[in-house]
Amino acid sequence: MATIDVTDRSIYTRTPGIEQDPLELPRRHLDDRGREVAPDLIALMGDTPLVALDRLSADVPPTIIAKLEMLNPGGSVKDRIGIAMIEAAEAAGELRPGGTIVEPTSGNTGVGLAIVAARRGYRCVFVVPDKVSRDKIALLRAYGAEVVVCPTAVAPEDPRSYYSVSDRLAAQPNAFKPNQYFNHANPQTHIFSTGPEIWRQTDGQIDAFVVGVGTGGTTTGVGRYLKERKPGVTIVGADPEGSLYSGDTVRPYLVEGIGEDFWPPTFDPQLVDVWERVSDAESFAMARRAAREEGILVGGSCGTALVAAHRYAATQPADATIVVLLPDSGRGYLSKFYDDTWMAEHGLLEHTSGAGTIGDVLSAKDGDLPPLVHLHPGEDVAAAIRLLKEYGVSQMPVFRDGVHDDATPEDIVGSVHENALLDAALRDPEVMGKPIVEVLQPPLPLLGTDEAVDLALGELSGGAPAVLAHDGGRVLGVITQADVLTHLAARGDR
Repeated sequence: MATIDVTDRSIYTRTPGIEQDPLELPRRHLDDRGREVAPDLIALMGDTPLVALDRLSADVPPTIIAKLEMLNPGGSVKDRIGIAMIEAAEAAGELRPGGTIVEPTSGNTGVGLAIVAARRGYRCVFVVPDKVSRDKIALLRAYGAEVVVCPTAVAPEDPRSYYSVSDRLAAQPNAFKPNQYFNHANPQTHIFSTGPEIWRQTDGQIDAFVVGVGTGGTTTGVGRYLKERKPGVTIVGADPEGSLYSGDTVRPYLVEGIGEDFWPPTFDPQLVDVWERVSDAESFAMARRAAREEGILVGGSCGTALVAAHRYAATQPADATIVVLLPDSGRGYLSKFYDDTWMAEHGLLEHTSGAGTIGDVLSAKDGDLPPLVHLHPGEDVAAAIRLLKEYGVSQMPVFRDGVHDDATPEDIVGSVHENALLDAALRDPEVMGKPIVEVLQPPLPLLGTDEAVDLALGELSGGAPAVLAHDGGRVLGVITQADVLTHLAARGDR
């Protein structure tokens, strides 16, 4: 693993107009008339503040301190490396006027690069994994970038992976791939900006630095700088379950921007003293807590870092100074883990807001509708259509003959669905007089009234038109996606 000489300032490409030593007081931008006016947005990158998280730290001895990287102009820590990688490429002649920047990114690096590209007239093409939120993709396009979406669950060498696709795009004439995973301007940026800022802001009184590890650039740059200044400082790596870094079996996970399935050259793992492996559920729950308890809207990887910081802080004395880096804002995730429906669909809602049970949804249903509209095998298709129309429902269970409101799971024969009946009618004009068993669909999924609502949304999002609720061996009613969403909306209004 290559080492970085922290005394060699020439390896860091600095933003024009920013000449102040990072160990001095926070910089002031003065124009030629003495006004505090920055020359452009790029000059405002870096110098983010620290804030005490007294509420999230209430149950651990020390107060955790957060570095708020979402206050960079582009909303993330990746602003820092965006300008550094572009200026290094310009200086080396790898990026020329009118060129195209091609980068695989989970979104944040793309924004940092897009800001620089907007100022300097470059075209941008960003290749993102399919787990990236719609919000982030829309944000990249808002900056004028082109976005290519690739599957997440493939190996890096797979031609469909976002690494492979970006390689092919970068092979075009006058295209440049910054490649944050291999570009040493990435960690160098943090040696000469983020690390010195933290040292100055804590007056050197830092005992531990907690960081989510993605490309490893922040971890390597800040870690190396801090350990040069204070060898005893502890670097805590926060890693999602399913990432290679902390020794887990590589598998898909939902948190964006951190963890990896290979070892990037920008990362020196020897700098990490302690690894904390964190689940998606823990990450998203903590991110949501940060917004609601601290008033700080953060991304999912921030939640991962906060969980790791909280675990580590629980083992430390009250006077320990623990700094956790929060890399981005939560504004890019409003349609994901800040959305109760998305959380429920992924089986995560029970870890956060407690959406209630199947029984709660059933109790809240409109009383004008019978709880168990159903059919029997001997009834014909025309009768089924009349019932669907009369009660305004789209599906019904089919019970054994003679069974009505006292049905048990063993009495369920199958179900009928509006779409299946329509398809049958189009294929066979004589179907109306035929018994319902000739168009019978599989039984609706069964869930107990004491089971969590997110299980219902999991079934519904998986293709089930509805679920059946039962209690103590008795089938009580049908629950649709509309019923669940109505229930969630009512809880949100309380």
